[in-house]
Amino acid sequence: MSRPEGGPPGRPPRGTSETEDLLRRHAPQVLGALVRRYGHFDAAEDAVQEALLAAAGQWPGSGIPENPRGWLIRVASRRLTDALRSEGARRLREERAAALVPRDAYTAPPPGADRAPSEDDTLTLLFLCCHPDLSPPARVALTLRAVGGLTTAEIARAHLVPEATMAQRISRAKRKVRGADFGRPANWQERLPAVLHVLYLTFNEGYTATSGTSLQRAELAREAIRLTRTTHRLLPDDCEVAGLLALMLLTDARRDARTGADGDLVPLDEQDRERWDRAAIEEGVALVTGALARRRPGPYQVRAAIAAVHDEAASADDTDWHEILGLYDVLVRLVPGPVERLNRAVAVAMAHGPRAGLAELDALEAESAELAANHRLDAVRAHLLERAGDTEAARAAYESAAGRTLSLPEQRYLRSRAARLGG
Repeated sequence: MSRPEGGPPGRPPRGTSETEDLLRRHAPQVLGALVRRYGHFDAAEDAVQEALLAAAGQWPGSGIPENPRGWLIRVASRRLTDALRSEGARRLREERAAALVPRDAYTAPPPGADRAPSEDDTLTLLFLCCHPDLSPPARVALTLRAVGGLTTAEIARAHLVPEATMAQRISRAKRKVRGADFGRPANWQERLPAVLHVLYLTFNEGYTATSGTSLQRAELAREAIRLTRTTHRLLPDDCEVAGLLALMLLTDARRDARTGADGDLVPLDEQDRERWDRAAIEEGVALVTGALARRRPGPYQVRAAIAAVHDEAASADDTDWHEILGLYDVLVRLVPGPVERLNRAVAVAMAHGPRAGLAELDALEAESAELAANHRLDAVRAHLLERAGDTEAARAAYESAAGRTLSLPEQRYLRSRAARLGG
């Protein structure tokens, strides 16, 4: 077995997925260490990406090093140092690097241990990416790239913009934070709304991947929950932080039941509720109940309350759709976005019949060009048409939705629904 760069012989990985999980978990920590040391966000991010590529190529065959984070920091530091030398500032950069090296940066944990760094550089990096000099879209894009580990294409799809547009947005954002100090900002509460929005989007991508062969990217969802827990510990009295954590827990509690043995999607009303994580549900319900009791409701608390109604129902038939519709009425007053209104249309259909929901969809489609081009509108329409007994129109809508989504599990599910209706 060949020796991985920068370390002793490593243990063989259990598979490519383990390598990918390790890289995603350590990438923000590595980037944080480099930015703390060198102060060049854009160059450091490039160097980290090179180190990740090197690890992805070497570790599956050579074995994972005993200290993966240290390995990545060493390799990325070499790449960044080489890049800075080429700019003619070798001596100054090396002196600065030596002075700013974190005490624990190269300390390997005991074999098999997963020691956390003395400071959570991932959370610090999260607040850096939500710098006030950046526009809200730029903050989200940069954080999803640097902390969430999403590709530019994935971020572009999540925002319904061309990939080239998103690439330019991320590049400009990196240039703007190039000289920012790396550390927990004094005004971090002012950045909190942007931070929560980023965590929410990261969790959503992990819970329902926008593309690829897997319905879920569990490592992304876990990371979003971890970071939200950390934020909640820092701000335990903030109702929206508690609401977001509750929403994630209540939603993620259903993860194991969302896919069948073949990895295909299982809709909410067909899931085996015995497979739901009851401990997560209890924690989420307690969080949102405590937050709402303070009478400062916000969008994340209302979303969590909706999730709690679903999770506490003994069966799909026992779901209180009138209560859910009332909560959606509150939510769309707080956040009148197309996705929120689409979900409300489903609640209208479940509470007052599919034709009432279809009327809501028609009005929404006329008002939102972005949503009209998204596969979810056709998927919801197909479901409501099927409930209304319009089989042929439902089948066509399922096929249309399947043709628009880039998620292979969603494609299979939608086409299986269409096939079940014949044609």
